Amino acid sequence: MKSLIAWMSIKGRHAKALLIRAVRLTVMFALGGLISGIIALVIILNGRPDLKVWHEARLNQEFSDSANIETFSGYLELEDRLFEELEETVSDKIEEGDKREINRYFAGSLSDPERWPKNWNRTWVVEPESPTRGILLLHGMSDSPYSMRSLGERIADGKTAAIALRIPGHGTSPSALLDVEWEDMAAAVKIAVAHLKGQVGNGSISIIGYSNGGALAIEYALSVIENSELPQVEKIVLISPSIGVTKLAALAIWQSRLGHVLGLNKLAWNDIQPEYDPYKYGSFALNAGRQVFLLTSEIRKRLEKAKQKEVLQEFPTVLGFQSVVDATVSTPALVEVLFNSLPDQGHELVLFDINRLDSMETVFNPKPTPGLNEMKEEKVLPFRFTVLENRNGESREIVERSKEAGSMTITIKETGLEWPKGIYSLSHVALPFPETDALYGGEAAEKSPGIQIGNVVLRGERGVLQIPAGTMLRLRWNPFYDFMEKRIVDFLGVSK
Repeated sequence: MKSLIAWMSIKGRHAKALLIRAVRLTVMFALGGLISGIIALVIILNGRPDLKVWHEARLNQEFSDSANIETFSGYLELEDRLFEELEETVSDKIEEGDKREINRYFAGSLSDPERWPKNWNRTWVVEPESPTRGILLLHGMSDSPYSMRSLGERIADGKTAAIALRIPGHGTSPSALLDVEWEDMAAAVKIAVAHLKGQVGNGSISIIGYSNGGALAIEYALSVIENSELPQVEKIVLISPSIGVTKLAALAIWQSRLGHVLGLNKLAWNDIQPEYDPYKYGSFALNAGRQVFLLTSEIRKRLEKAKQKEVLQEFPTVLGFQSVVDATVSTPALVEVLFNSLPDQGHELVLFDINRLDSMETVFNPKPTPGLNEMKEEKVLPFRFTVLENRNGESREIVERSKEAGSMTITIKETGLEWPKGIYSLSHVALPFPETDALYGGEAAEKSPGIQIGNVVLRGERGVLQIPAGTMLRLRWNPFYDFMEKRIVDFLGVSK
C-alpha cells in the first residue's frame, strides 16, 4: 500500500510539473503573439505618410486653463498672437513639395482659408446694440467655427448677441490637438458665456453645440448646477452631440505613449491625411479622441451624481438633433445617458432615420438602427420624441412622426421633404450644413471662392488620389437643414 501511495505521489508531482510547463509555454506563446502583433502594428503605423510641419509645430500662444486670461477680450488678443505664430511657424515653413493647390497652409491655394471673405477658423462675434439674448455656438473636435456659420448668420436678428467660439486646439494646425485637454476647452466656454452675460444683462443665454461642442455645452450646464455663481443657461441645442464614444479612444493613448518611448512620432496620430479642407483638420491626433472620451466620461459621472441628488430639474431645456446612424458618436448613448436622465420638462429629441426605400433596404447591413422601433412604438419616454422617416417603403417622401413625453400616441405630420436620389442616410459631419453651403454643399451649393468639397465624387483606381474615396463619399450637407434650422430658431425664440 505504501508503495502504491508513493507511486501515486510521484505521478501527481509529475502531472503538476507538466501542467506548470504547459501553462508557462502557453503564456510564453501568448506573450510572443502579443509582442509580434505590437511589432507588426508599429511597422504598419510607422509606414504611413511622413509627418509635415503642421503635424509637428508647437504653438505656444494657444489658450489653456492655466493661462492667466479671464476675459473674452484677453482670449481674442491671445488668438491674434496665435494666428501670427501659425503663419511664422507653419505656413512660412512648408516644403516646396507641399506648395500645392489643395494645401490649406500654402498661401493662395484653393484651400487657403484667406480666400474666403472671412477666415472662419477664428472666433467670430455678432454684437448688436442692446441685445436681449445671447447665444454661444460651439463647434466639434478637429472642426472650426465655420461649422456654425449658417446657424450663426440665421440667428443674427438684431437682438441677439452671438459668439461662435474657436475652441482651443482648433482652426490652426493639427499639431494643436496633441496637447490640448478638455479642461482647456471648458475654461474657454466659461469665459465666452461670462462675456455674453455682461452684454445681455437680464436677457437669456442659450448654447448651440455641435459634436464635441454639444458635450461642452452639457458640461457647462452641469457646472452651473454645481456652482450657482456661473451665469445660467436657459436652453441648449445639441447637434450630433458627443455623449458616448468608443472606449478604444481611451486605449489609444497607449499607442501614443509607445510611440514616445520608441521615438516614433507617427504613433501619436490616428489619421495622417492631406490638409485640403480650409476649415477642418484632415489629420487626427490620438489625444483628441482621448479628450472626447474623458469629457464624455466626466459628463456621465456628473449626470448620475446630479440625478441622485435630484437636481436635474435645474438643467436647461434641451432640443437635440441626431442621425440614427453615426460613425463618430453613439446615438443610443444620447438617449440612454442624457435624455432618459432628464426629468419631463419640455426636452425633445429629433432623429433623422435612414432612407427606407425598399430598394435601399436590400443593401443595408442587418439592423443598422438598433433601438429605434423600441423608442418609437414600445416605450413611454420622458421627452418629446420625433423621427423624420419615409412615408413608406415605396416613397422618398418624408413625414414627421412624433409622440409627446409620457404618451404612446404617435402623430404624423407632413413635411414637404423627400430624400434626394442616391442618398441613403445623413452622416455625423452633415447636419450643420445646408445644401447651399459653398464649401460642403451639394448641387445647389453657392459658388466657392476656393475648393468645393461637398459634391466631389471622382471615379477611378483606388490609391491614386490624395483624398480618400471614403471621405469623398461621406455626405457633407444636410438635405433637411431648413427643417432643423426652423425648429432651432423657433425653440430659441429668434425673430425674422
